[in-house]
Amino acid sequence: MLQSIAAVAVLLAVASCSPVFTYHGFVPTEEDLGEIEVGLDTRSSVASIIGKPGASGLLEESGWYYVRSEFEHAPVRGPQEIDRQVVAISFDEANMVTNVERFGLERGQVVVLSRRVTDSNIEGVSFLGQLFGSTASAANISRLFTTQ
Repeated sequence: MLQSIAAVAVLLAVASCSPVFTYHGFVPTEEDLGEIEVGLDTRSSVASIIGKPGASGLLEESGWYYVRSEFEHAPVRGPQEIDRQVVAISFDEANMVTNVERFGLERGQVVVLSRRVTDSNIEGVSFLGQLFGSTASAANISRLFTTQ
């Protein structure tokens, strides 16, 4: 009888030393993020696909941030964050999605896990500049219209 009580006491002591894991926050899955089209979706369509976030950009609400953290609670050393995922969705002035990024926490450093950016390199360039800008210079174009 004494051995079984001792065994149960040892078992309870070992079980109480095992860490407990807790999760805080929400991050959309890759499948949900795949439904968001950069340059096509708006704030309202993003909210209908994955929901509104717990945090947004403080300056002019330029983006939405979804954050999820995993903590390990050990009896001796207390809680430690062992994983963090952040999804940042950026919007332009017209509330269109301009960027979707996923960040992680690796050895205390923030790392980029995925990024979908559509960069508009044609802002401030005229139609003709876009048409002829990369293939021909102004000198070459003028040479096409002069007779020799």
